[in-house]
Amino acid sequence: MPSKTEHRSLLVVFGAVIALLAGPALADGPRITPSGLEVPRYVSLKYAEVNARNGPDEAHQLLWIYHAKGMPVQIVAETREWRRICDPEGGLAWVHRRVIDGRRSAMRVQPTNLALLSAPKTGAKVSAYLKGRSTASLDKCEGGWCRLRADGSSGWARETDIWGADPAVQCRKG
Repeated sequence: MPSKTEHRSLLVVFGAVIALLAGPALADGPRITPSGLEVPRYVSLKYAEVNARNGPDEAHQLLWIYHAKGMPVQIVAETREWRRICDPEGGLAWVHRRVIDGRRSAMRVQPTNLALLSAPKTGAKVSAYLKGRSTASLDKCEGGWCRLRADGSSGWARETDIWGADPAVQCRKG
């Protein structure tokens, strides 16, 4: 059994390795990760409460708790068990892989409602509204437009009017 000093030394070394692995993942362009999936990529939070930590281990400091089941987040780095995520507010934290869902969602970050259109083109008929600061399932994106579903309604919105569709890394912090 390692002593406390040896344990701390191992954690420091482990943290340095993670930092080296995470750094390239924040650079532009997709990267292959331990899961075999590319980063950056979008997923959603699976539970109503998700702990966000400053490192990839339960021993790391708890930064905050997300209270938003279904909220879109962008994975920007990962270890075998942990995912470094960027949230719609620009927060960057580590969460355990068990608390994320591979289903895509998007969020209207602005407080104003967003008209969802019947077709992916300017001037199309409004088919529904997505409330400001709310989430919707994201079916697909094409040509700068995304098809969203929420509360039994669906429609198209410009990719730039929602958070959770832009393929570029959304958080550039540490």
